[in-house]
This record gives sequence, structure tokens and C-alpha cells, in this order.
Amino acid sequence: MLIIKIGGGKNINFDNIAADLASLVKAGSKIILIHGASEKRDEIAQRLGIPTKTIMSPSGISSVLTDSDAIDVFLMAYCGVVNKRLVEKLFAHNINAVGLSGVDGRLWQAKRKGAIMIKEKNKVKLLKGNLTGRVEKINDHLLKLLINSDYLPVISAPAISHENEIVNTDNDFATAVMAGALGVFEIVYLFEAPGLLKDFKDKKSVISQINRNELDDMMEFAEGRMKKKLIGVKKAFEVGVKKVYFGDGRVENPITNALKGKGTIIS
Repeated sequence: MLIIKIGGGKNINFDNIAADLASLVKAGSKIILIHGASEKRDEIAQRLGIPTKTIMSPSGISSVLTDSDAIDVFLMAYCGVVNKRLVEKLFAHNINAVGLSGVDGRLWQAKRKGAIMIKEKNKVKLLKGNLTGRVEKINDHLLKLLINSDYLPVISAPAISHENEIVNTDNDFATAVMAGALGVFEIVYLFEAPGLLKDFKDKKSVISQINRNELDDMMEFAEGRMKKKLIGVKKAFEVGVKKVYFGDGRVENPITNALKGKGTIIS
């Protein structure tokens, strides 16, 4: 089984991903697809006049402030537009896809975070009321039921808390927890870059091979969302994943290319 995580950037090519997935499924691969929708979320928020608010942790990792309005926008973008458009594209390639969120069937069960520390104007302060959580448990029974019935699950955040609240969650960390629950050994991450870059301004500075023990050192090269992605990768190795691939989600045959090493391989 293979888990593929697609980023939510504007230039991710869903058509190429769907075509590549079709060839893998035809060859007998069992696949779970997880996707982001950050670009569509921001677009919908702007159209509705609900600004996206970004917060920064004391360690320098950015995330979106999630209040009740943000959750509604999140549901529209992730569970609605992007999830169903992806399912539509997979149907066009005769893939029997099922679109789900982490809420459905308690697929992703998360522990809601309490008050969190954020950095604002060079000061660290306490923030309350943020509707976020970290996935702790997976409904692997539901996933196995779908996969064994030849469905391809297409999954997005948000998650459901233990108190039955919808909470935003980090897709990359949830991907790792899911891999551990299902005994998956390989994950492919597709995003808007040819791999992990030593210099994010130089698209040719791809780091082709990384030892898992070097992940902490790689954090110094990571910019923006890549830092969270590397935290998710560290979790993946902790739960039994053997190999992680970073590939370019904008090109033809993106999954096949990543598996062939045209990007970054972490093992």
C-alpha cells in the first residue's frame, strides 16, 4: 500500500496526478490519497470577506488561526470543492474514488489543543480558542473496508476531536499517523517544488538523498510549510515508515517520477 499526500498550492496539477494514479492502480497498487487545499481556502475566504489570519509559533512555524468562521471556510475548500473535484478527475480515469474528510466516520480522531503559545510583534503570548488539534487515532477499520472493496479513499482535513468538535489539523502529521496505523512503509509527498531545496530561491538545489537521522539538520533549509512537512516525516519514521519521497506535483507523471528518485528520497 502507498500513501500519496498532495499539497494545496495553486500550481499542483491534479490532471497529471490522476493520470499517473490510474496507471499505478491498473498495475495493482493499493493507494490512499490525502490532499491539501490552502490556495482554495484563501480564495474562498477572500471572496466571502473572511480574512485568513496567520499565527507564528515561538519556534518560527506558521499556521492558520482557526476560529468558527475559518472552520466553515475550511469545510468549503477542503471537504467540498477540492475533494470533490479530485474525485471527479479520478472518475474520469475509471478509478473508483471515495471522498472523505477526517470527520467522516471519525476517520481522524484528534486531541484538541488547549491554549497555545504564539509569537506576535517579537513577544510571546498565550492564545485561547483556536480550533486545532493533533490526530492521535485513525479509523483503520473503515479505511481497510474501503480499500479491500477496491475503493480509493481521497481524504482531507479537518479532524474530529474526542469531544466531537471539528478541528483543523496538520495534514502531514495526520498522514504519518495513518501510515503507522495501516502499516504503510512508503509515503509520497507532492508539492510546488522539485524536492527539498538547500536554497529555496535556487530550484536546482535539490537535495536528492537524506538519511532520516539528518532530518533535524534539514530544518535549517526548510522554509514555510516545509518545516511542518519535515515534522510529519519525522513522525512517519517513528511509526514504522521506511521511505519518504518528495516530488514535484506540477509535472507529468509526478508520482512515478518521485518513486524513481526524481526529487528527494528520505530513508
